Amino acid sequence: MAVGEQEIINNGAMTRQRERRKQLVLLLSRIWAWVFLGIMIVFFIITVQLSSGGTVNFLTVRNSQNILVAITSVLLLGLGQTFVIIAAGIDLSVGWMMSLASVLSALAIRDSFNAGQPLFAAVVIGFLAAIAGAVVVGFFNGVIIAKLNVPAFIVTLGSSFIVRGIALLLSDNTTVIGLPPGVRDYGNNALLYWISGEGGGLYFLNRPDVSGEMLRRMDRILPYPVILTAVVVAIAIFLLRRTQFGRHTYAIGGNMEAAVRAGIPVDRHLIMLYILSASTAGIAGFLSTLRFTAGSAVIGDPLLLSSIAAVIIGGVSLFGGAGTVIGTVIGALIIAVLTTGLVMLNVQPFWQFIVVGFVVILAVLIDQSRDLIMGRMETTG
Repeated sequence: MAVGEQEIINNGAMTRQRERRKQLVLLLSRIWAWVFLGIMIVFFIITVQLSSGGTVNFLTVRNSQNILVAITSVLLLGLGQTFVIIAAGIDLSVGWMMSLASVLSALAIRDSFNAGQPLFAAVVIGFLAAIAGAVVVGFFNGVIIAKLNVPAFIVTLGSSFIVRGIALLLSDNTTVIGLPPGVRDYGNNALLYWISGEGGGLYFLNRPDVSGEMLRRMDRILPYPVILTAVVVAIAIFLLRRTQFGRHTYAIGGNMEAAVRAGIPVDRHLIMLYILSASTAGIAGFLSTLRFTAGSAVIGDPLLLSSIAAVIIGGVSLFGGAGTVIGTVIGALIIAVLTTGLVMLNVQPFWQFIVVGFVVILAVLIDQSRDLIMGRMETTG
């Protein structure tokens, strides 16, 4: 075999080896959150059992459903953030937008029901009020960001104060109460009910009328807020993966100037993104009203940073152009499992913030390490 032919073969083998290494780096950067979630679940299963002397289980039907309910608000806020951050933006107003939506929906439900509307119609009016308020705020953010070229951080930070003030004014700085009792059923009933042990069974769309010991053994499976959140997640996945809207979102986050030259209507798209972000926060506020049968002007404030953390942990790049909805779901699950597990271990609450903070930093380090490794592979040839 000639020397030139052997050199070509060697170069081809080296190229294939580099490609395999690149694929391995990409795979590890994509699945690390799944692996971390699995390790956490196993860790809490073991430690909760040991700490309780075998009397408490971490992975039970009730606990798993509680975790799913707990992530609905954070996940809904995170879904809108996912689109915005992929487009290299940020929305700091979603927490207070959730609070405003909670107040608007509670006022609309209470007033329309008192005016003679049937309960279902009143709930629908409450939903429309929450979404309408969200669309106005999202449009306000998007127009200033897109048309006036003001940084998203500044605009959404300012609008968060405006929205906060409006929510507190509308609620008179108190919880909006007086909603019809049936509202709680929309926010707390489930698709299935399971009663374990003697005399129990599985009930579909029919909450069994039980009390005492059987009530304590009854578990909800797939509560309505979880189902609605799952529908929103499915729509978000479809938008990001299968539509021109999703492709334009990635393109704008990857290189906005190139997106403009390619003919993408960047300004209009940015406005739509911030409307989408506010709308998912509006849904979160509406669901909180149904769940607690009240409207709160402060309920979304502590969830803003958790929603951003879920997005970052899920692999959405803060520099834009990369990320998935499924990653955000995993990020929200990681936060919920962490907090639930630490509570069950009787760990003081402030440790939850410390642990979540370390996980966020770890996620960013993994994201940057991937880009650094890939860059070195390219330069070394």
